[in-house]
Amino acid sequence: MKAVVFEDVGLPGIHDRAVPSFGAGEVLVKVAATGICGTDRAILLGEFPARRGVVLGHEAVGAVTAVGAGTRSVVPGDRVVINPTYHCDRCRPCRRGMPAHCGAKAGREIGVDRDGTMAEFAVVPERFVHRLPASVSYRRGALVEPLACVLNNLAAARLRWDDQVLVLGAGPIGALCALVLAGRGARVTLAERDQGRIALARLLLPGTVRVSAAEEAAGAGVPDAVIDTTGSLPGDVLGAVARGGTVVVMGEKEAGVATLPLRALVTRGIRLVGAGPYRPADFELAVDLAQDLPLEGLVTHVLPLERYAEALAMLAVAPAGPGRSGAGRSGAGRSDAATGYSAMKVLLTTDEGPAL
Repeated sequence: MKAVVFEDVGLPGIHDRAVPSFGAGEVLVKVAATGICGTDRAILLGEFPARRGVVLGHEAVGAVTAVGAGTRSVVPGDRVVINPTYHCDRCRPCRRGMPAHCGAKAGREIGVDRDGTMAEFAVVPERFVHRLPASVSYRRGALVEPLACVLNNLAAARLRWDDQVLVLGAGPIGALCALVLAGRGARVTLAERDQGRIALARLLLPGTVRVSAAEEAAGAGVPDAVIDTTGSLPGDVLGAVARGGTVVVMGEKEAGVATLPLRALVTRGIRLVGAGPYRPADFELAVDLAQDLPLEGLVTHVLPLERYAEALAMLAVAPAGPGRSGAGRSGAGRSDAATGYSAMKVLLTTDEGPAL
């Protein structure tokens, strides 16, 4: 099978890999589509740690091809979405009801240190695949995993119905935050620095979402809550949020740091929250909500797996070309001019894959 493999920072390549074997309690999935996530982008930019040689990708949907002994919840032919966030149910965080912070994740995170879904097939433990409702297309289902991330972080904000919310970053996660908030009737402003993403957000999101350049966001009023999806918390956010307000840090970068005005944090009663990964219940809720949310509206491009370099360039990542060749590389050329975004959500699929 073909697979997109992380070789080094800025250096993915497409390789021939054997179809993975599976055992008891595991499921072989024929991948229909994988969304390119901000984590994939961060891995390639050296902002998120990953094992070299790993198959990238974790936002995936597909069809069950075969199952291992003892598998009961799915059968071959079932359309499924993959939950890539491992939890063991045995460690102390899991036993305390915090499986999102499982202490046994190392070596088991799909697309990070365990082979992921930018491939024709993937093997997943049975309990991490969920049937897609009949009404949810693969195109829509590919956004279930990022939706689960959003639901977890919005829950951490403890929003009230009359809150005014500022979302920092108009990438897919920020856009999903705005889409969910708009569906709840919230007053939401989406702030972004990249002009390409501003244009896409204005085109794709409901008119009730105020999309603005980051420097103009103050004109929308003082927010009661700030959701930072960028991983680069501005130093003045704590001063900009309302008294008693909440700042949720959702984006993450390996070297990300922030200087916090502690006096403002304390005297103004600000909550600063890092919600982290989603819980299994969040993922199940996302599967259910996908029946009603028009998630596919954020998908701007669907490309075959072999055109991964073109897809990455749309997201301001320029993979290395022939000058840094390696075994199995496609030889896609480098685009050093790629400095902005020309896509919102990009899905990779196989040439033989089903219509999305």
